[in-house]
Amino acid sequence: MGFYMHNFAHSDYYEGKLQLRPYDEKLIEFVEKQFEKNDNIWISKKIVKKYGVDYFVSSNKFLRQLGKKLKNSFKGELIESKKLFSKSRLTSKEIYRVTVCFRLYKAL
Repeated sequence: MGFYMHNFAHSDYYEGKLQLRPYDEKLIEFVEKQFEKNDNIWISKKIVKKYGVDYFVSSNKFLRQLGKKLKNSFKGELIESKKLFSKSRLTSKEIYRVTVCFRLYKAL
């Protein structure tokens, strides 16, 4: 699982959060394979809860693309939200942290 390792000075750095609900092994396996495919993306933190998993990820763009892949590959609901985090000192642009939540529909 090499995608957890990174050599950055700020190991707590993340641009967005992926929330998977509820906890599902197939869903987690799919997501972790997507991280393994991309060497430029890393996970700052992974929190496993009884009701799901949260990944703190280094790229908003990757998160949004991953959300679309999840929606196309699994039956579920995709919710994206963003929160103002900071303002760039160089460009004065607003910097947002994105949260992508995917809720898997359980078969009845």
